[in-house]
Amino acid sequence: MDHDRLPTRAWVLHPDLKTDDRRRAPKPALEEAVSLAAALPGIEVLGAAVVPLPKAHAGLLFGSGKIAELKAVFAANEVELVLIDGPVSPVQQRNLEKEWSVKILDRTGLILEIFSDRARTREGVLQVEMAALSYQRTRLVRAWTHLERQRGGLGFVGGPGETQMEADRRAIDTQLLALKKQLDKVAKTRGLHRAARAKVPYPIIALVGYTNAGKSTLFNRLTGAEVLAKDMLFATLDPTMRRLRLPDGTEVILSDTVGFISNLPTQLVAAFRATLEEVLAADLIVHVRDISHPDTEAQARDVDSILASLGVDRDVPRLEVWNKVDLLPEEDREAMRTRADRDAGVFAISALTGEGLDALCEAMALRVQDARSEDSLALGFGDGRKRAWLFENELVQEEVQTEEGYRLKVLWSPRQKAVFATL
Repeated sequence: MDHDRLPTRAWVLHPDLKTDDRRRAPKPALEEAVSLAAALPGIEVLGAAVVPLPKAHAGLLFGSGKIAELKAVFAANEVELVLIDGPVSPVQQRNLEKEWSVKILDRTGLILEIFSDRARTREGVLQVEMAALSYQRTRLVRAWTHLERQRGGLGFVGGPGETQMEADRRAIDTQLLALKKQLDKVAKTRGLHRAARAKVPYPIIALVGYTNAGKSTLFNRLTGAEVLAKDMLFATLDPTMRRLRLPDGTEVILSDTVGFISNLPTQLVAAFRATLEEVLAADLIVHVRDISHPDTEAQARDVDSILASLGVDRDVPRLEVWNKVDLLPEEDREAMRTRADRDAGVFAISALTGEGLDALCEAMALRVQDARSEDSLALGFGDGRKRAWLFENELVQEEVQTEEGYRLKVLWSPRQKAVFATL
């Protein structure tokens, strides 16, 4: 980014759509949207507002009175960019940009911009590019300038009689295919790293949670690592892994993952599945919650539904961490501690001050003590499916062929052992 350039003057709107069955509390939703905007470099948020909306208007999203009122506000404040915290159709975007003479970015576009700015690993960068292209493909409206000119040339020449939109769409599809090939190569390399890790008899503990819940702060506190831990949404995008020795001497791999968010763009849920693969391989999931947030319950539900959509098994042991108790008033803090004490799987902590971490570490040690054990198995030549499953899941430490079949030494968790028994 050019640091000499003046920041882009932006305004944030949260449409509070009465007909939306997934409608969130408007005030925290607007605050989150402003935090999202603040997470993007070069943006200066001048103002923000909740816009009550009985129903969405097809062409312009908002009613004509509200359009005129906001136009005056934007003109008076010389606003250049309006961030709309919700879905905006390509036609609505084009019409609003024309009405207000500003650039419009909807929630998906904004999250894509942040992911693009934060992705660090080769895989992360490729996944963001793919997600951004898939999103862009849906927004090809006739008013667009030619993609080749806009993106510096894609080397694609349309056939005779082809419309510009079809040419652009084909250009995007060609790029998507090329990115997918690159991503497959990178994913293979990660597979090799994962296979090497699978041979290390360390259980994996994955920290998950809503964005800004304090996962990275907790990760740093426990491991001494200097992972970017800012009071900012999506501060971490690529999973970071560190070895950690728990109080009883057990060694584990602790994984810090990208924060979840409500209404995560579908392109990104798919694109970032691989980034969250450490969660799929985890022996213990630690769900970190910002217990001081007014919408903490809704955030917890969002995390649960994303874990389910990723295919995370409900049988994987979980601990729930109520973080940021230091931000609560004293009487609320005591009530939280009491509630947490009643539940063996819940811990009230402050990753910032260190309160409650000893008890959490002891619980993590207890949960993973039996996470993986070594077993010897004898398989016949006819047990091809079972043998293939063991190799696919990278559980085989050693294999010897015998006259009757194979003798294998495997390292697995009780969960994997139970799955194997059903094959």
